Order: sequence, then C-alpha cells, then structure tokens
Amino acid sequence: ASISWFMRVLNEDIARRANKEDGCTGRFWEGRFKSQALLDEAALAACMAYVDLNPVRAKIAETPETSNYTSIKKRIECARQGKQPKSLRRFAGNPGANMPSGLPFELTYYIQLVELTGRCIRADKQGYISDSQPLLARLQIEPDNWLKLTTQFSKVFHGAVGRKQAVTDFCEHLHKKRRANLT
Repeated sequence: ASISWFMRVLNEDIARRANKEDGCTGRFWEGRFKSQALLDEAALAACMAYVDLNPVRAKIAETPETSNYTSIKKRIECARQGKQPKSLRRFAGNPGANMPSGLPFELTYYIQLVELTGRCIRADKQGYISDSQPLLARLQIEPDNWLKLTTQFSKVFHGAVGRKQAVTDFCEHLHKKRRANLT
C-alpha cells in the first residue's frame, strides 16, 4: 500500500545491475550524479558556458550557434528574430537593487563570453572554435550595427526591430504599407 516501498522494490533490480556494471557498491545514485551550488553570477555564467560549449569541446559542433540541444543555439536563433525563448530564463541585465527577474547579465556579454571561451585550445579536449570568422561575421551582423544595437537600442528603435527583409515580412504580415526603421 506504500508507493515509496513499491518504487524501492521496483528500482532494486536496476540498481543492483547498474552497480555490478559500474563495479561499485552502495546506494544507486551515490557517486553517479552531483549537484553543485552556484553561489554568484560568475559561477552561474561559468556553468552555463561550460554546458553550452560541451558539443564544441567534444567536436560534435564547430561553433556554439550550430551546437544542437544547447541554450546558446536557441538563444541565438531567437535573438535573430528579436524574440526571447519561452522555455529559457531571460537575461535581465546587470545586477542591481531593482533588477527584474532573470539571469543577472546581458545576452550580448554571455554570447561573447562563450565565444571567447570556446576559442581557447585545451590539450585535454578534442574541439574548440576554430572558425576564423568572428561571431558577428558568422551571424551576418555588421560590427557598427551591433555596437549601435547594444548601446543605443531604445534610442534608435521604436517598433519592430530586425534586418531589412525581416521588417518587410513583418509589415506584410500586418498589412502595413510603410516600413519604419530601415536605416
């Protein structure tokens, strides 16, 4: 009549086989999975970058934006469309007293952090970002435009934001005759 007892009996055979296969004794989860407390923003950023760079380090992907099943790929794809991924926590900016809910740094800084970290060659890892093109070139974003986007966003843009074709498609979708912000 106890669900916990039922689960214990159900998992016992699996645990015994796994322990035999791994050559260990003791509780099933012991030593297999670890949990670490991330106590500050630097620890959080380091952990996120480590996870996002795993496919690059394992030589499964050449760059972060081509690495499947990572948050950075999803964030870059959504950023190209001017959106925030619904399944991921948003970046809220620099930490402060009245900071909105979200990750305590900016997306642009995080992408740069992952890019620079991924370019480091490590003897104990197979892969690194070897692409000679910088991130902005790979994403087809002009450096001057990127600087303007990241430093004067709210002053420069009012309404839809994106490349010329994206703004055109957006206006057509909404049946608007004028396209604003094309410069």
